[in-house]
Amino acid sequence: MSDVLKALDEVLAQRKAAGDPESSYVAKLHHKGLNKILEKVGEESTETILAAKDVKDEKSRAALIYETADLWFHSMVMLSHLNTDSEAVLQELARRFDLSGLEEKASRQKP
Repeated sequence: MSDVLKALDEVLAQRKAAGDPESSYVAKLHHKGLNKILEKVGEESTETILAAKDVKDEKSRAALIYETADLWFHSMVMLSHLNTDSEAVLQELARRFDLSGLEEKASRQKP
C-alpha cells in the first residue's frame, strides 16, 4: 500500500513543481496557496464524518471509502505544499506502533 502513497507523493511533487494550474487540479491548489488547500482538507473532513455517520449498508460504506480517499488525497496535497510527504506520516505511525494509545498520548509534551 505504501507504494501507492509513494507514487502519489511523486505525482504531487511534480505537479507542485511544474504543473500547469490551467490543466492540473493539484497545480491549481498549490497555486492558490495553503489556505485554499486547508479549506479543502476541512471540507473533505466534514464530508468524511457525515459519510461515516450514515454507514448502514455496502452502498453507504462505499461512500465512506470514497470520501476518506478524498480526505487522504487533500491531506497529501497539504503535506506536499508544506514540503513533506506520506513517508513522514508513515514513520510517525510506525513509531507509535508498539505504544498503547494511552502511553503515546501521555508521552506528548504539553504546550
